[in-house]
Amino acid sequence: MGLVQRVVLVILDSVGCGALPDADRYGDVGSDTLGNTARAVGGLRLPNLQQMGLGNIHPILGVPPCDRPVAAWGRMAERSVGKDTTIGHWELTGVTSPEPLPTYPQGFPPELIAEYERRIGRRTLGNYASSGTVILDELGGEHVRTGWPIVYTSADSVFQVAAHEEVIALDELYRICRIARELLTGEHNVGRVIARPFLGGPGSFQRTPNRRDFSALPPEPTLLDHIVSAGQNVFAVGKIEDIFAGQGISQAVHTKNNADGLDRTLEAMGTAGPGLIFTNLVDFDMVYGHRNNAAGYAAALEAVDARVPELQQALRADDVLIFTADHGCDPTTASTDHSREYVPLLVYGSKVRAVDLGCRATFADVAASIADWLGTTPPRAGVSFAKDLVAW
Repeated sequence: MGLVQRVVLVILDSVGCGALPDADRYGDVGSDTLGNTARAVGGLRLPNLQQMGLGNIHPILGVPPCDRPVAAWGRMAERSVGKDTTIGHWELTGVTSPEPLPTYPQGFPPELIAEYERRIGRRTLGNYASSGTVILDELGGEHVRTGWPIVYTSADSVFQVAAHEEVIALDELYRICRIARELLTGEHNVGRVIARPFLGGPGSFQRTPNRRDFSALPPEPTLLDHIVSAGQNVFAVGKIEDIFAGQGISQAVHTKNNADGLDRTLEAMGTAGPGLIFTNLVDFDMVYGHRNNAAGYAAALEAVDARVPELQQALRADDVLIFTADHGCDPTTASTDHSREYVPLLVYGSKVRAVDLGCRATFADVAASIADWLGTTPPRAGVSFAKDLVAW
């Protein structure tokens, strides 16, 4: 262990900053989650992230460049093929994916659904690609009448199962999602099986915070595995444990929303030992991006910005705080799916030099840097910027 004993890595889920050069292959030309959201609401007010250098990374209305940022700043391109939550997080922990995870724009094969129904002992509804809110309007009433779970997908590599909490109890919903995870292997190894519980009645169905993700295992050990193998801790906040299927996690806590995620992160900063505190703030993506709610997205950004000083003040002298993202999800475009974008990179700490990190070729540079700081096995992908920021 060197001058850095602990890293706090906060993923602003889906907060992208401009289309990647290959965005045309994904139907995402013009996507710019931060830039377009700012324009849609007449400008963002993010004084704390601005002071860290967010406006130095990318043009954002209301967030001009800072003359003397207090953090190191840059942006990162995704090397992996795709724009999925799973492979984005894998790449952030040092594992790149040269092949995309399977997607099912026409729904899942009938024989696969038939086997799934046989294993869970129920028929299913749906089996097509849809927005999570739209499909509740279309099939929620029939689900309540029949008790049959709703199966659907999106442009991402996901098998989603929606059920009313008063029709299919949460434990049962999670059980049938685990069955789907066991079934979806080989050519059908989707990135995530997602439990999507909801409440309410026709016309007013609302998804609840009791979502659970059941992810595919990474194809090789990640930064998280290396940290744990070195006898250090990985404290997972939010859906991180789900994304990594529990692998390489020492402790985990699930959260209800961004505010809860920040609360749990601050609690971990007060108690966790050497290693990594790894947080996902999901509301940007789940609540606002996928629902094309630019005003809500902007408000969520401003709410998190207001709490940045709490994180800064909670840092120990040998801590480093990193803000970044896993993909984009531009709420201003016609699409309701993720977008292929650069992601911002802000690195802060009492020992961190405030320098321009430029445009990094892969998210895995984060993993390589954390491995350097914590003295663990480096990932196969990524170039460390650790020594550029903290004197060795």
